[in-house]
Amino acid sequence: MAINVILNLLAALALIGLLYAQQRKHGSFSVRVFTGMGLGVLLGAALQAIYGAGSAELKTTSDYLDIVGSGYVKLLQMIIMPLIMVSIISAILKLKGINSLGKISALTIGTLMITTLVAASLGILMAKVFHLSAVGLTASAADIARGVYLQGKVETAQAISLPSMLLSFIPANPFLDLTGGRKTSTIAVVIFSVFIGIAATGIHDKKPDIFASFERFIQVAHAIVMRIVTLVLRLTPYGVFALMAQVVSTSSYTDILHLIDFVLASYSALFLMFLVHLLIVSGLGLNPLRWTRKILPVLTFAFTSRSSAGAIPMSVQTQSQRLGTPEGIANFAASFGATIGQNGCAGIYPAMLAVMIAPTVGIDPFTLSFIAPLLAIITIGSVGVAGVGGGATFAALIVLSSMNLPVALAGLLISIEPLIDMGRTALNVSGSITAGAVASRVLGETDMAVFNSDAEPAIDSERKAA
Repeated sequence: MAINVILNLLAALALIGLLYAQQRKHGSFSVRVFTGMGLGVLLGAALQAIYGAGSAELKTTSDYLDIVGSGYVKLLQMIIMPLIMVSIISAILKLKGINSLGKISALTIGTLMITTLVAASLGILMAKVFHLSAVGLTASAADIARGVYLQGKVETAQAISLPSMLLSFIPANPFLDLTGGRKTSTIAVVIFSVFIGIAATGIHDKKPDIFASFERFIQVAHAIVMRIVTLVLRLTPYGVFALMAQVVSTSSYTDILHLIDFVLASYSALFLMFLVHLLIVSGLGLNPLRWTRKILPVLTFAFTSRSSAGAIPMSVQTQSQRLGTPEGIANFAASFGATIGQNGCAGIYPAMLAVMIAPTVGIDPFTLSFIAPLLAIITIGSVGVAGVGGGATFAALIVLSSMNLPVALAGLLISIEPLIDMGRTALNVSGSITAGAVASRVLGETDMAVFNSDAEPAIDSERKAA
């Protein structure tokens, strides 16, 4: 190993040591997450300034940092399915009837789809404000290769229909879905867990002893799974540090400047949609500033990891322990939000891309005849898009092919895709948390004492107690 790589890793270890010292001094979870993010930015910027984005030393250093960053994400993914199963079954055992389950699902999915429609509208608006157009853009070799790849995926995207997507949610083999073997496994596990919960409540009166034993088993399993969640989430500052260092060190600042209008337009739309989330929260009677402060750690992780699914455990814990949303509702919102109605990936991105590409084939994208079908396709297509694989890419392919627009031009944005995807993922998670709050407040289930409390979540409180 080159001496330069060793020095890079020693510098990274020193910064990790600072994070550990902060933890030993009982620094709050939020502060440690943001410290990790800041140190990651500093390290990434320093590495790129010294070696350059394409250097061999930087590539090797990034591979070792990936052990911490991607390793943390994999640990989160490890607990997603167990967490979903035990939490949803536990919630159903406490529900008074199937009507409550139906209301939770309807409110959650309805909120996700409506907010995706609003997000797409804001994407169109920002595309107009920033005068986005693919006309005249030049393509590099990487862009061309990406365009060819996307063109090859069009047939797969066109084959996706709402009926086939809904059918893919049904768990024909629940044991396969528990391994995450399919792109729609998350929703399939939710459905399987619902069936188990309903079946268990059905024997409550007929076989009370068996029901009591099963309920006790679920309580024990739930306690163990949540303990695992707590242990993994304590690693969040270190994971965020490594992920951010990788992103910053390998980003091409030249490419970002070349497409700066699209970057600014995207983040303007993302910011405006986050304000919409805050307006919804305010309408529910929740303090938006307190809300923002409490969800920032999970949004920071989503931003750095670019994984909506990986954020599920942290999202569930944030909703239940910091926002007062019942754990069952929180799990529904986080699980559905990772697959259905993603505001960033399935709303803003395909809308902006369609408006940007339309002028290349002589279409005025700001006419009702273009916007109306575009919004309809985006809203309907947002159902399960992220579960097909590629998230925003498939959303864009479905929308562009449905609107008869050249999909290959989407490859022009390959160089800034990671930067945009960070913001999109954070907004996706914000949207799912908002959907959970809507369901919880409408059903009168929100624990306002938890929401109004300034106490740290169990991640920190348990450590202090120890």
